[in-house]
Amino acid sequence: MKIALLGYGKMGKVIEKIALERGHEIVLRKDSSDTFEGITKADIAIDFSVPTSAVSHISECLNQNVPVISGTTGWLENYDEMVHLCQAKNGSFIYASNFSLGVNIFFELNNYLAKMMKNLKDYNVSMEEIHHTQKLDAPSGTAISLANEIIENTDYVNWTLENPTANQIYIDAKRIENIPGTHSVFYDSKVDQIEIKHTAHSREGFALGSVIAAEWLIGKKGVFTMKDVLGIKSIENRV
Repeated sequence: MKIALLGYGKMGKVIEKIALERGHEIVLRKDSSDTFEGITKADIAIDFSVPTSAVSHISECLNQNVPVISGTTGWLENYDEMVHLCQAKNGSFIYASNFSLGVNIFFELNNYLAKMMKNLKDYNVSMEEIHHTQKLDAPSGTAISLANEIIENTDYVNWTLENPTANQIYIDAKRIENIPGTHSVFYDSKVDQIEIKHTAHSREGFALGSVIAAEWLIGKKGVFTMKDVLGIKSIENRV
């Protein structure tokens, strides 16, 4: 598989290492100032760039008929636009706020727990996410995904980084050196606390998941998620 790396920072270099170990070839390494020259040689593109570049990267790939994986967060106000472009071009596109295999299992646990807790009004939900100081967006895309899953399954209506009202989920977003990513969800009552937590030990989990997603996407058309890649069915359908 010939891969174009759109974004060649720390994540891009880890993706490159894992892709090469899995027998793939890197045909383009695009940093912020580089052009898209050579993009059409790629079988697929993997975008881990910055929020201000993601839309142009994804658009270029779809317009050039190159399947694209994006793990860049902070640009989702344009997500529907990219979905429509993918459909118009009969392209291939996967976006995930987190490609880690463990995090996607964590998403399922979070979703199921929210449904279990919906009618237990004595519990208040809050969240904490911790990332390295180079992360540009706050809260993280993963934290937003977790919060949105809770909102979909409970009476909460939105999330906030400030003092929450009764129907808001408070997210405590922290930036600390050398923390790849930690996410916690808390359900607090007067008598106890329920906590679920995912801790990433390195960037390799995110990188491996993105390469696995790229391998899966080859030969397919449409807009997909990591649930499609991993064949995850909702927990309640399996128990």
